[in-house]
Amino acid sequence: MTHGMMAKEDLILSAQTGDHAAISRLLVVCHADARRYARKHCHVSDVDDAVQESLLVLSRKVSGLKSVATFSSWLFTVIKRECHRLERMMFKQDPLEDDVAEQQLANRSDESLRIDLTNALESLPAHYLEVVLLRDFEELTITEIAEWLGEQPGAIKSRLHRARELVREYLVS
Repeated sequence: MTHGMMAKEDLILSAQTGDHAAISRLLVVCHADARRYARKHCHVSDVDDAVQESLLVLSRKVSGLKSVATFSSWLFTVIKRECHRLERMMFKQDPLEDDVAEQQLANRSDESLRIDLTNALESLPAHYLEVVLLRDFEELTITEIAEWLGEQPGAIKSRLHRARELVREYLVS
């Protein structure tokens, strides 16, 4: 292992203990990699915001990181998630479209909605369908689903939200 890698691992370990100087140095060390990765996954106009927000998350949550070896993949996941969040904000639907969509759904027969809902659920990728079924049909809590699937509650909430968005898009398109 190179001296540079060892120094970065030591820096991560120190940052995990809450050492503010180590956290600051780690942010500097990671900045170039974060920008490079964000340029691959974000719209050009979102790169700076994604990097800034991701490094802020790093500074707040590095202490909860389970292993130094997972640091890079964790940071890249944070950056990618932030890029997707910024992209969703950029393309957010007009609230008036939401009103029109709700009106369209309200004017449909129960049988028509039932058929379309079944088709919408069947169109979901398996990992989205699973959380919808566990939450909305089995009526498990987010915490129970997270424990059942061995994942973090935040990941389950995010997946459930996206699954419901996909069902909604299917129903109103």
